[in-house]
This record gives sequence, C-alpha cells and structure tokens, in this order.
Amino acid sequence: MQILEIRVLRGPNYWSCYRKHLIQMKLDLGEYEHYPSNKLEGFCERLEELLPSLYDHECSEKEPGGFFKRVKDGTWLGHIAEHIALELQSLAGMYCGYGRTRSTKEPGVYHVVFSYRVETAGVYAAHAAVRIVKALAENISYDVSNDTRELQMINNHEGLGPSTEAIVKEAIKRGIPVRRLDKESLIMLGQGKYQQIIRSTVAATTSSVSVELAAHKEETKTILTREFIPVPKGKIITDVKEMDDVIKEIGFPLVVKPVNGNHGRGVTTNINTKEDTIKAFELASKISNQVIIEKFIEGADHRFLVINYKLVAVAKRLPAMVTGDGSSTIEQLIQQANEDPRRGEDHEKVLTIIKVDEATKEILKRNKLDPDSILPYGQTLILKDTANISTGGTSQDVTHLVHPDNVFLAERIARLMGLNICGIDIIARDVSQPITKDNGAVLEVNAGPGLRMHLAPSQGMPQNVAEPIVDMLFPKDTPSRIPVVGVTGTNGKTTTTRLIAHIVKQAGYKVGYTTTDGIYINGNRVDQGDCSGPSSAETVLRDPIVDFAVLECARGGILRSGLGFDKCNTSIITNITGDHLGLDGIDTLEELATVKAVLANSTFDNGYAILNADDDLTYRVRKELDCNIALFSTESTNERIKLHCERGGLAIVVEKGYFTVYKGDWGKRIARVKDVPLTLGGRAACMIQNLLPAILTAVIHDIDTRIIREAIMGFMPTPEMSRGRMNIFKFRNYEVMLDYAHNRDGYNMLKKFLDQTDSSEKIGIITSPGDRRDEDIRNAGMNAAKMFDRIIIRHDRDSRGRSYEEITRLIKEGIESVRTDIPVFVVSDEVESIQYAMAIACNNAFIVVCSEDVDRSLAFLVKAKEDEAELMEVK
Repeated sequence: MQILEIRVLRGPNYWSCYRKHLIQMKLDLGEYEHYPSNKLEGFCERLEELLPSLYDHECSEKEPGGFFKRVKDGTWLGHIAEHIALELQSLAGMYCGYGRTRSTKEPGVYHVVFSYRVETAGVYAAHAAVRIVKALAENISYDVSNDTRELQMINNHEGLGPSTEAIVKEAIKRGIPVRRLDKESLIMLGQGKYQQIIRSTVAATTSSVSVELAAHKEETKTILTREFIPVPKGKIITDVKEMDDVIKEIGFPLVVKPVNGNHGRGVTTNINTKEDTIKAFELASKISNQVIIEKFIEGADHRFLVINYKLVAVAKRLPAMVTGDGSSTIEQLIQQANEDPRRGEDHEKVLTIIKVDEATKEILKRNKLDPDSILPYGQTLILKDTANISTGGTSQDVTHLVHPDNVFLAERIARLMGLNICGIDIIARDVSQPITKDNGAVLEVNAGPGLRMHLAPSQGMPQNVAEPIVDMLFPKDTPSRIPVVGVTGTNGKTTTTRLIAHIVKQAGYKVGYTTTDGIYINGNRVDQGDCSGPSSAETVLRDPIVDFAVLECARGGILRSGLGFDKCNTSIITNITGDHLGLDGIDTLEELATVKAVLANSTFDNGYAILNADDDLTYRVRKELDCNIALFSTESTNERIKLHCERGGLAIVVEKGYFTVYKGDWGKRIARVKDVPLTLGGRAACMIQNLLPAILTAVIHDIDTRIIREAIMGFMPTPEMSRGRMNIFKFRNYEVMLDYAHNRDGYNMLKKFLDQTDSSEKIGIITSPGDRRDEDIRNAGMNAAKMFDRIIIRHDRDSRGRSYEEITRLIKEGIESVRTDIPVFVVSDEVESIQYAMAIACNNAFIVVCSEDVDRSLAFLVKAKEDEAELMEVK
C-alpha cells in the first residue's frame, strides 16, 4: 500500500464547489485490493480498540456506529483511511467532517478525499492514516497519541488563533471573501480595491504611531496623565541602583514590569519588600532594558475592549489559581485544573493551560511553599502575578455592569491614543461605580488585544466582539467584492479573457486579468508565462488597485488546487472538446465537462453562467446550475437559443451579419461582424465565437452599448492586443500567421479560416505535446494533412515524457493516413522552423505557425519584418 500523490485543494474543486479545503490522496492499495476489511481477521476489533471515537462516524448508515458496521460488513481500506484521517484531525482539535473515497480506472488505486482546517495537518493526517491502516492490517501495535500530539503542535503553530478565527468566521458569515496571507495571523478580507488587511486584531486602518505608543507603557502613561486619566504613580529605571529613590518616592506596595512587555510577561505585583523588588526587577530586565516601578492599586483587573472608538465588552480577569482539597499537592491541583477541556496550549482554546514558570516558583517561595506542598481544604493559592488569559487566568463578562462614566472613560482613552481597536487594562474595585484616582487606575493600553476572554468567558455571557471589528472594516452597504468574471473551456479562453478585459477597461475600470501568457494589472504585465491557475487569480484579487477581475481558469489549475476564488459574478464556458484527455484521471469528455463545470457552479445565484449553445456538453451544464443562464451561438436559428429567449432569457447570436443581443423578444445589434477587426473580415470563425461571450459579459455588467462597440472595433489582431492568436505578418512575397492552435477543435477552426484564404500554397508548422494520447498526436497530423500543402514538424522544448522521434513518428502516421504525397520536413527548434518555412515559401504562400514559444517567435517575426522594411528602403 502506498501513497502515489497528495494534492491540497484550496478552492471550489472537482470534488466539491462548497467544501473548498480538501486533501486529495491517490492511494494504491496494492495486494490489499483483494482484502477488504471483512477478509482481514480481527481488523475491525483492532480498529475499534485503537480509535473508539470512530463510533461517532455515521458513514452511509446515517447513525452512530454506522462506520464500524461498514467495516464489519466489508469495505475497502482506502475508505477506512479517509475516516481515520478525519478522526485524527478531530482528536487534535480540528474538526473535519467531509470525506469521499472513489476508485480510479487503475485497479486497486483510489482517490481518498477529506477535509482539513490546516493544510500541513491535513497532509500529515493522510500519511498517518495510511500508516495506521497498514499497522491494523498487519496486526502491528500502533500508538495514535504520537500522531495526535504532532497534529496538535501543527495546529498550535499554523492554525488560526481564537481572535483571528472569530473575525474570519464573522466575515465568512457575511459573504466577505477571506484569504490568509501568511502562516500566522495576517488576513485579507475582501478583494481588490475593497480589501482590508488585519493581523490578529491590528487592522491596516489602525495608526502605526498609535500602536508604537501603546507598546511603550511610560509614554502611554504620560499621555493619559496629561489628559487627567487616573494612572498609577511610577518611574522608569534601568539599573537596580536607582531603586531606593523610587521606593522612597512611591512607597510599597509596588508593581514591577518591563516597558515593552505583553501577555503579562515579566510582571510582578503587590511587592512589599526591597528584596522582592530586586528579584522582580531582574525578572522584568529579561524582557526589556527599561523597567517600570509603579504603585500597586487595590482592586480587580478588568479588560475594557474598545472597537471603532465604542466600548463593546468588559471582562473581569482573575489570575491562574488553585483551591486546596486537603489531600492533593499543588502540582496535582494544577494538573487537575489543566484537565479542563477548555484549556489548551497557547491560544489553541478559550483557556490556556497553567504552567509553573519562574513567576509561579517565586510566588510559591514567597509563601514558603513548593509544588509538593498540600493546600488545606478551601484555601486558594494565586499562581500568577497577573490576570492574563495567556498565563492560565480566567475571565468573567461584566459588560452589563459598567457605569456610563466608565464607558466614556474607555472611549476617551481610545480616542486619545488614536487606536480604533484597543484593550484597556483598568484596576477597579467595582466597575459599576465611576472610576476615579481614589478607587482605580488605568494600567496600560494594548493595541491588538486578544478576544478570547470576551468570546468565551469562564463566567457570564459571551460577546460577539468580532462583529464590531468587521462592522468597522466594512460598514453597512460597503462592498467587499469586486466584479469577478471567470473564463474556462477548451479553446478561446485567452482571447475571450483579453476581450472582456479590454471592454471593461474602456468602460473606466482598473482591470486585473490572467491568461496563459501572463498576469496583467491595469494594462501592465506583472508576470509572464502560463498564469491561468489559482495562484495567479489570487494575485489579481490581492492587488489594491483592481476593481474588476477577469480570470482565465484552465483545467490543470482546477484539478491541482481548485479555483483561486470562492465565487464569481459571471462564468463562461467557451466549449468542451477533446484536449488533455488521459491526464490527471480525466479520460472522457464527460469528465472534462465536470471539471469545467466547477467554474459555472461557483457563480453567485444572482450572477450569470454564459454557455455555448452550439456545443452539446457545454449546453448540458445548465441543468446543474442555480444561477442565471445566458447563451451564445454563431447561428440565430439555433433552436436552443430560440427556446431560451421565448422564456425571457438573455442570449447573443450572429444574425444577418451582426452581433445581436436578445433579452426575451427584444434584440439589439452591437456591430457588423465583418467590420470588427478581430474577425479578419468575417473569415475567423474562432474569433467570432470568442467575441460572442465577451460582448454578452459586458452587457450583463451594464456597460453601455456604445462603449462595447468602440471597444471591439478598437481591439486589433496584433501581438500587442491579441498576442499569439492569429497574428498575421505580411511580408513582400508571403504571409506568416502565428497562432496557438494545438488541438482538434483548434485545427478545425484554423481550417475554416484557411479555406477562405487565397494563397499559392499553405505551409503548416505543427507539433503535439508529448503528454497527449497516441491518438491525439496522430490526429494532429491528420488535421494538418487536410489543410496544408507542406508540413514542417517542430517540437516543444519540453516534450513531456516522449522523445522527439516518437512524436514525429506518430504525427507522420496521422499525415500519411490522409495523404501520402505531402512533403514533410522536421525542424525541431520553433524559430528555426519558421526560418526554414520562409526560405522554402513560394510567391504568395501562407505560412501558419502553431506556436508554443509565442514571445520568442513573435520577436523573430517582428525583427524579420523590420529587416525587410530596411532592405526595401535601401533598394
């Protein structure tokens, strides 16, 4: 049994458009294909003993214990690995409930698909699940606790903390897109120009100056004192020699803390002797060179949370403590407290486990105790000098008790500090009474306050404090999304994407778009190469200038990682024809249609899926969609279009030589087909087909007809605007057209064009990618033989698993199956093949370059054209 491949899916995908975070594991069962669980003696019993919590898995039985019933009755080991991977994550605090196991066309090989919350944890769970299944099958003992501990560590280091997770959940609840920008807590909410960045609870809208001020406790105190806010009297020292004067001036009891500390680190409170003050100074000095010594204020510790300058929650905080039972040691009491399921490492859960650190040891020493001491029944021992949740403290919600004067005080402090999100630590005996210098004080102001104590207090009502944060970032009726158009299909994706981007740019948008030749932001190419995958889409949606996105979505990216966005306003499927079959487990056109349909299924319910009514498989996709449907066809007589419009639908057709949009019975002509430069006088059927959905998209997005018309009339079939798509160079004795045609449908469209092109001879430069099926490579030769008089076979630089000789042989077999009299030449390098074609071309020849290295070939042709012009001038 071995794992052949693991893929991490991060967006709508082949398995689910709703569940975006999935692990797809390709698992070869090997000899265990012949041994389902009921044929492995004792397997079920060992599984139940090792992971009894799997009893909660209902599986297809739809009741607890259902999965174990399936195991007893007999199920494949891949299915069992799926459930184990899910359960391991759940045991580590990452509940994941979705899984599917499906056989492939290879005997004994399965796709095991299951959800994850943390990518690294999901991948680890996949490997661990297979290890466990092997051990169970071979009756080898296995310790699951090692895996759960490792998964817990991964979750602690890479999972979202409670504060960030609460904000993310609130955003998702409102339909605001969320993207994690690092492995910690940097989050982007929204898209493009509407994006808002937040790290934990520090927003990009928060003043960095104010954050720095809050981090410096003495500066904060100076500001607040100046504005008559009650603060404890104190001084900063850097050397223990200064301590005597400070003690004399302030007097006991004291608090000692580092200037730049957080989470209560290095803080000692209620100090009453010089000796303890020196020890506290040494502890604080480990955190900061500068140490604050201030007056200790009697009262309870309270955290006031202010968001957007409004008080939203107040928590009374209690330090970590234990209460004696008369028989247990202090160490045992701490262990008992840590068994509370609400406690976890760091920010893993609503409470943090209590650790015996230097501060705790000092407290024990002051009380003449040690970890083995037994506390009398009912006696409470405070274990920390501060009431921080991050050191094991607990909280009680007291928001409803706060006096109006204290509400004003907190909101005034936030305004004075310039912090739109802040936590204010106040010592007060009673927050239901006004806080003055006689009964309380402000200890510090925190930028980026934790939300745990408010979201899940130990006592009192939880407060949804994530809600006002999202309200602040996205006030009511403020958009969080930019218009997103996704384009997929077998052919025409790139040109359709370019056309839409051109039209909406003419309409005044700052457009970001992706294609197979790069990423473009407001007309500038920021990356070069095949950028039709999800990471390129994310680049566009991350850019703060972009207010309209047009994203080419290729088959490969959808299968490898899913879409790079959760939803789109408009989706387009140009066509579904034979290409890339036999790759990634996609062997039939129907399976390919399922891949392409991922985009259409990710369209908003009030959005539009634009489908090709001339293509059966594309048209069939409409049956599974919940959004609006718009259709396009090159024929106004298409019965599907007629029926759709009779029902009030939206469509575009070529009617009487015009691009014509119909909404129900009402039609509007956009432009005459032959007049649009991209159609090459109406000869380029593929370009006509590409223009139809592009125009329809512009109509759906309410772009004025005049702008649409001007835009398509100004879109030229040149390398600058339509790079690598029917770019024609007219030389003195022949013409050269560079195009990206590379599959059967592309060749058919090319043939239609060539049939309407007058020339003395047609020369084709062709190839086929090596990862295609034998029949597909032969078809390239067959199609070429039907439209060219001479053929030059070139080769891609990456032959994708085949030798040049094998590719050449298969192409020649295809050519000879149609015609045996066509001269065939082999020139492997693409530019050299163009040079050779130009050298052998007779007068008025037409050379077609089916290009892979578009940039290099275009550069050569541009230079050749310039050289010819210079030569003509000399003559």
